[in-house]
Amino acid sequence: MLQTTPSRLLLIFAILFSMAGCASMSEKDCLTANWQDQGYRDGRDGLPLSRIEDHREACGKVGIVPDARQYQTGRAIGIREYCTPDRALEEGRQGRPYRNACPANLERQFLQFHQAGKRIYDAEQYVDSLNSQSRQLQQQLDKEKSTSKRKQLRNELRDLDRRLQRARDDVARQASSVPTPAR
Repeated sequence: MLQTTPSRLLLIFAILFSMAGCASMSEKDCLTANWQDQGYRDGRDGLPLSRIEDHREACGKVGIVPDARQYQTGRAIGIREYCTPDRALEEGRQGRPYRNACPANLERQFLQFHQAGKRIYDAEQYVDSLNSQSRQLQQQLDKEKSTSKRKQLRNELRDLDRRLQRARDDVARQASSVPTPAR
């Protein structure tokens, strides 16, 4: 009888996962695709132009070849909706990476706003981290019996509170320093 070891289980899951694949489109989607609409959606979602290669691979399995001209026409419209300062700021604030999707004439401003959003995101993550540390220290303080250790924990909490206030100020500073979009 075969023995099930962790390494064998890992191998089995890896094989099953690779067989499942991660196609960009289902067979049904490939058969009914409006390539201009698909290009528009991909552009609007900020996916790079190379995404059509994923569709070509997925749909090739059912004998469908994407219409590259229609796809690019739709993507050009969608990408203009994606490559806006507001969307860049939102993407950055969510911590999402830039996927090199914007055309050169829109990329500079997009990156400026994306980076501003990312700075806000990073500052907020730091505040969250300090809040978590503060809760942990407070829990330790609540359980601690030793007077000297309690004093040390209170000092650490005071120091952490000061750092937390500076971090909150940094979030506000980052949010107020977002540039005004050129119209």
